[in-house]
Amino acid sequence: MQFIDKQRRALLQGAAALGATGWLGSAAAQGAKAWPNKPIRLVVPFPPGGPTDTVSRLVGQKLGERLGQSVIVENRAGASGSIAAAQVRKAEPDGYTLMMLATPTMLAPHLYRKLGYDTARDFTPVATVYDLPIVIVVNPKLLPQVTDLKSLIAHAKAQKAPLNYTSSGTGSFGHLSMELLKQMAGFDMQHVPYKGGVPAITDTIGGQVPVMYSDLVAALPHIQAGKLRAIAVGSPERVQMLPQVQTISEQGIEGYDAVSWGALLAPAGTPKPIVERIAGEVRQILADKDMQEGMISAGAIARYQPPAELAQRLQQDYQRWGQIIRDKGISQD
Repeated sequence: MQFIDKQRRALLQGAAALGATGWLGSAAAQGAKAWPNKPIRLVVPFPPGGPTDTVSRLVGQKLGERLGQSVIVENRAGASGSIAAAQVRKAEPDGYTLMMLATPTMLAPHLYRKLGYDTARDFTPVATVYDLPIVIVVNPKLLPQVTDLKSLIAHAKAQKAPLNYTSSGTGSFGHLSMELLKQMAGFDMQHVPYKGGVPAITDTIGGQVPVMYSDLVAALPHIQAGKLRAIAVGSPERVQMLPQVQTISEQGIEGYDAVSWGALLAPAGTPKPIVERIAGEVRQILADKDMQEGMISAGAIARYQPPAELAQRLQQDYQRWGQIIRDKGISQD
């Protein structure tokens, strides 16, 4: 009789434990379903008006509509976006803080030695959102004979002193991309850094510097006006905004690939169901043709990658461009 009582008590305790486990599992599931129940903050690491900011606002609005909560865009500019990244890194990993990573922010830890964060380690990849093409342009009055990459390289090699080129700054993606091209193609040019794309383009048009590696969004109006000549794009495929301009790979530098891009990240530890929910919504948003056209107007190309693919791209680009930075001794410190 005593054995039966013990057995019954054990069965009752087991049933109670199972009931508690089931209740807790149900509560957790209900908690996940309740997200989001307040506005989401989308931190942009650059000032208002640029392509990253414009794309963030376009996608943020649609994401808010689909989730039933406001997505508030918050600009936190400075130090190639590292100020924003440091802030987001410390945020609660609850799905209510996101950041629109851009390539300069990804690479900032290689350029600023004391940032205290690692782009590939301290964030959860959510979804790739856009590619931002880059283009080599020349001043057609200064270099009338340079019409493609081959003629640029030949002209650079013929100079007694290195030919000057510019970008939006030391460690900018244009700077790194030209250094990669010089390394792969076996020629030299001298980098003349500017503080920002606008003054760099202004002086390229004005003739102070004959060559620039630029974001397409900044250079396109001047290309269309005939003030600059586009001779090559860095992406593996041609871009629809300049379909007549060949890629660098097409012009003989096989395997060359330089594309700036943007993606949504969350603080490390953000729950996987929330990450997957956001990624799924972004995929639907970027499939819309009106959204694609709006992004093209901002100079960006819609490009969706799910979390796993983004994580791989982030790791590869972080290492690849980091190696260029180390090999060339490039620093912002």
